[in-house]
Amino acid sequence: MQLYPFSSLLNCSLRNVQIRLIFISILAVLILSPLPLAAQLTAGSDGGKTIVIPKLDAQVRIDGVLDDDAWAQALLIDDFHQYEPVEYAEPSQKTEVWIFYTSDALYIASRFWETDPDLISANILRQGQGLQADDLLAVILDPYLDRRNGYRFEVNPNGVRWEGLFQNITNIESSWDGIWQTNATRDETGWYSEMRIPFQTISFNPDSDSWGINFRRAIRRNNESIGWVSRNRTVNPSIAGTITGLEGLEQGLGLDVVPSMVLRQDRVVGPAGFTEQNFEPQLDVFYKITPQLNAALTLNTDFSAAEVDSRQVNLTRFSLFFPERRDFFIRDSDIFEFGQIGTGGFDQGAGNGNPAVPNAAAQNARPFFSRRIGLSTSGAPVDINAGAKLSGRVGDWNVGTLIISQDEDVPGGVDAAEIFVGRAALNVLQESQLGVLATSGDPQSNLDNNLVGVDFRYRNSRLPGGRVLQGVAFYQQSDTEGKSGDDASYGFGISYPNNQGWRGGYDYKRVEKNFDPAVGFVALSNMEDHAVNFGYRHFFRPGGYMRSFYTGWDGYESRDLGDGEVISSNMGLRLTTNNNSGDSAFARIMKSREVLRTNFTINRASDGSRQIIIPAGDYSFDEYLLGMQIGNQRKVSGRISTRFGDYYSGTRWQRGAGLNWRPTRNYDIGVNYTETEIELPEGNFTVRLFTLDTKIAFSSTLSWSNLLQYDNVSEVMGFNSRLNWIPEAGRQAFLVFNYGLADLDKDNTFQSTGSDLSLKFNYTFRF
Repeated sequence: MQLYPFSSLLNCSLRNVQIRLIFISILAVLILSPLPLAAQLTAGSDGGKTIVIPKLDAQVRIDGVLDDDAWAQALLIDDFHQYEPVEYAEPSQKTEVWIFYTSDALYIASRFWETDPDLISANILRQGQGLQADDLLAVILDPYLDRRNGYRFEVNPNGVRWEGLFQNITNIESSWDGIWQTNATRDETGWYSEMRIPFQTISFNPDSDSWGINFRRAIRRNNESIGWVSRNRTVNPSIAGTITGLEGLEQGLGLDVVPSMVLRQDRVVGPAGFTEQNFEPQLDVFYKITPQLNAALTLNTDFSAAEVDSRQVNLTRFSLFFPERRDFFIRDSDIFEFGQIGTGGFDQGAGNGNPAVPNAAAQNARPFFSRRIGLSTSGAPVDINAGAKLSGRVGDWNVGTLIISQDEDVPGGVDAAEIFVGRAALNVLQESQLGVLATSGDPQSNLDNNLVGVDFRYRNSRLPGGRVLQGVAFYQQSDTEGKSGDDASYGFGISYPNNQGWRGGYDYKRVEKNFDPAVGFVALSNMEDHAVNFGYRHFFRPGGYMRSFYTGWDGYESRDLGDGEVISSNMGLRLTTNNNSGDSAFARIMKSREVLRTNFTINRASDGSRQIIIPAGDYSFDEYLLGMQIGNQRKVSGRISTRFGDYYSGTRWQRGAGLNWRPTRNYDIGVNYTETEIELPEGNFTVRLFTLDTKIAFSSTLSWSNLLQYDNVSEVMGFNSRLNWIPEAGRQAFLVFNYGLADLDKDNTFQSTGSDLSLKFNYTFRF
């Protein structure tokens, strides 16, 4: 594969050069100009706890034993309290945390007392796997003390590490990989952990000696959450204590060099089949220009080790949305977040989100969606020859630029392209931001495309009673070759997202017919939508079986901008109950309306022999949803649900079940099956979606995962197998095998469509 010189990243049309130069000039001014930290909070100004931690000249073995002399000189923190189920109540178990720092890292040790150690939940042994099923310690760091974003580091009793990057106060990007060390041990009194978080792994303001910090302990057997600082039954970067005394922090040269080697064999079956073998070197370089500002360069980028997408079957008129899974784009992804309006979702626990909003509508009109880069319009991979990113914080500014050189897409007729994304956001007030964003280039066509946008995000978590109020407003406009006028999108929203008592929100979004963010995501244009939700969460008295219940109403409506007529609407009443063991039950009544301007092909045979078309018309129908979920901490957990009622001019009955079995911490087996029966005057059909997911952890450094997915709409079965060796953070090897089969003639005989085998090594050299 040809490696493009870095200078090719800047070869572009005059229009693209202008927009990039504007952002590069802004970044240069920000980097070279000393800006006041007017918006930064002073230590303890949130009314929380403030501590001074000692600096020691010590070396600690991160083995989870706590026998090093340094811990006797560390600062002890033991004033913890419950925040679930009863906020500020005395915890059922004692927790102790010790903390100190050296010139190059933050050290944290913990002791978790447990009256019955046999009840400790320690189901996960595979590094990087989510720890929702386990007892854990979570450390939240806000190195800028701006109460807007930060890092989260978690460890379970097996010493498994998990880390995340806060995209905002509540959403965490769990695919971020940071280099840090942790371990844990157990005895007859409970469990212990040690952490070492290198300062080179995180970004911070070197002119401030104060950071935000918080701790959370989860006890799964009684679904208890313990925190150091909490408000409104939650912990996050905006709700944290403060550590001071951080001086003389060192990051070495701030340079990470990550060479990778990929051995790959691709095999395609069919009349035009072929077998191809490749050796592909790759290089990623990460450099901290300052402790706050990060530069990244990737050459000959390969994403063969990225996790595969969960299969979805689309029964709507709108595009599906798949999240980003590639490491290069995930690093500092919080910097590029824009607007954040209409999150949607169905959280059966706290009632968060608005399930009336379809996922595609919630994500509609995103100006930047990195999944558009490196993929063709058909979803096939397109080589990324080189990429560069500059991101971080300068004073009160959050800044980021991304430049990608994408190879040509020969089957799609798309020439090689350069893509640019620029983002700058200024911290204002105590928890709010005012920002701009610009993009240039189109990764999936040969047309010139540019976009600029501005957004304001407001948050106030200091209301009486620990209540929170937040809002957002944005405006963005695209400039696409061949399109003129009606090319804007704007909206606003306000929400009262509290974990107890009353909560609610309202969102408005408008997307004009020619709005075209070539590096973004649009599911539907020439429309405006409204979303509203409100409800109440009640907590029962402690000591009983039940924990809480939530009841609320959700609504969504989308209208055509041309004639103002309804395109789609959903509204519903929902009820959710939770017990003190982490189990839940939920129910929802839904009323929908769909107005079809043209015929809608809802189902077609993969061989083209048959299709079911719903005629244009105005359809209203009612549906019902019932379900329950068993807590993840159990050996056997899962979810079962059923959805039934009218559907367009007919009926729909959907049954879904997911079962997860963890016989020991070494084995994790999950099965999910969804069957949807649809009966219409135009024809009947059944959609089946099956997933088998197995994970085997031979040790905390070696694991083997297998994913089998099948749906009877495409009649395609996909198998993904990953053998992953991670001797330590930043160093790993993957053996990845993908195999595809298809039953295109629907005779229950599957034929191979192709396979690929990749062996990938990467090693982080840290200077």
